[in-house]
Amino acid sequence: MTAFEYSALDAGGKQRRGVLEGDTARHVRQQIRERGWIPVAVDEVRERRRGGGRRARVSVADVTLLTRQLATLIGAGLPLEEALRAAGAQTERAGLRALVAGVRASVVEGNSLADGLGRFPGAFPELYRATVAAGEHTGRLDVVLERLADYTEQRQQLRGKVQQALAYPAALIVISLAVVTLLLAYVVPKVTRVFEDMDQRLPALTQGLIAVSDFLRINGIWLALAAAGALAACAWFWRRQGFRRRVDLVLLRLPLAGRLVRGLNAARFARTFSILLGSGVAVLEALRIAAGVIANRPMRAAVIEAAGRVREGSAIAPALESSGQFPPMMVHLAASGEGSGRLEHMLERAAVSQEREVERTIGMLLALFEPALIVAMGGVVLVIVLAILLPIFELNQLVR
Repeated sequence: MTAFEYSALDAGGKQRRGVLEGDTARHVRQQIRERGWIPVAVDEVRERRRGGGRRARVSVADVTLLTRQLATLIGAGLPLEEALRAAGAQTERAGLRALVAGVRASVVEGNSLADGLGRFPGAFPELYRATVAAGEHTGRLDVVLERLADYTEQRQQLRGKVQQALAYPAALIVISLAVVTLLLAYVVPKVTRVFEDMDQRLPALTQGLIAVSDFLRINGIWLALAAAGALAACAWFWRRQGFRRRVDLVLLRLPLAGRLVRGLNAARFARTFSILLGSGVAVLEALRIAAGVIANRPMRAAVIEAAGRVREGSAIAPALESSGQFPPMMVHLAASGEGSGRLEHMLERAAVSQEREVERTIGMLLALFEPALIVAMGGVVLVIVLAILLPIFELNQLVR
């Protein structure tokens, strides 16, 4: 059985969409005709199609909710096929319903849940599939799914906190640049026009302001094109792995930003490694998968190198410590976990510790950045105001 998305017209001419299971597309069209509808389009559910076909779109929140529902249903004793059917029936999102139907069709054909999820790698990454496969192998699928739901929720919360913390400074920078540009390009020329017919020499500050304003008005289009070209060049360079690796190295060496990047990636690695080990995934496989969630390339390479050392017989903590890329606290907790046989729990504790450190670092950066930006913006406005007022003060002195 395979899941198919269909579009049909009912007796009243109203368009109907949904998902049906069948052996072939012809079988599904027959089911549609038996309902008294006219089939318009029938496509097999896939994550991505060639030739511009439709794609089953799901968000991380959708996957988290689905995972939580499956964990509850399987924990209650329902067979996997029935749990998938019930979870698909409960969702209101068409994309998620189609995805669940596709997974269920694969399970009905005799494949494992991990194999069914493998048909949709964009919605279910390798970490998810490997953890589910380990849960099926150990017979603890409901427990593993519950942990996966917790994991995805925690990752989303951390990402949301970082994005929320960075949203205000980004908005402040954009507004500041827009205000300064508006003042220089439109307001200053109208005000300084009064001084054009004056015989006296304008102050140097006023002359400089007028020169900057004229430059922006005359070359505004060229500046915008240059900025667009610079962005395109940055995007081109960003696709080069060597360039991105050098950028990642520079980020790690920056005083505060490096601490933030290191802590964020270390927390992501520790939490991922913990859930994989707790689900029964082999250590080397868990290291390989956990390395894939690290965004910083030097840190990712350090984990891959550590996996090679572990394969040769080294312990995990010394292998990570030798790279010098991970925070000492995380390495210390990993060593303690290896010594006590509780590596999974100590990695979880390390992840929590690093996430708190990331939040503190972000708070400190914002505490320094926001006042500095406000002072800089106030300084720019002060210079503009002084450049406008100085000729007026000199004119008043001449009149007296």
